[in-house]
Amino acid sequence: MVEVIRMREDEPHEEPAVSLDAFLDQTNATAVRIEAGEDARQLIPFLDRLALIEVDFPVFGDGRGYSAAQILREEGYTGELRASGDVLVDQLAYLKRCGFDAFAPDAPINPQVMAQALGRYEDVYQGTNDSRAPIWKLRHA
Repeated sequence: MVEVIRMREDEPHEEPAVSLDAFLDQTNATAVRIEAGEDARQLIPFLDRLALIEVDFPVFGDGRGYSAAQILREEGYTGELRASGDVLVDQLAYLKRCGFDAFAPDAPINPQVMAQALGRYEDVYQGTNDSRAPIWKLRHA
């Protein structure tokens, strides 16, 4: 297993994430894993007690996890949001913009290449929850 990449200052959450079904059947878990296709909105009533939500990316082309992250952040989730699975370096900037602040890729990511990828583009084209103004909005300001 590849080491988790965290972009947070707080201490890592060590409790293993349980499945969404297991989480919904118990009351004491503080970490949950959402598989591709599961509805992140089921977690909304519990966001205040969750320290870690891990979202699975089974293949790099499966974008459902982006939507899950956006939903969770828009609903006020402030804990660690971790993208895991087939997460590639060229996706990190987009994942980060949707609210992910930790990554557990299947394959190692070179830290220098990651830094270049995250700093490559100053402007963005779409609005999301990271508060960066899209370039079209800047042009009309």
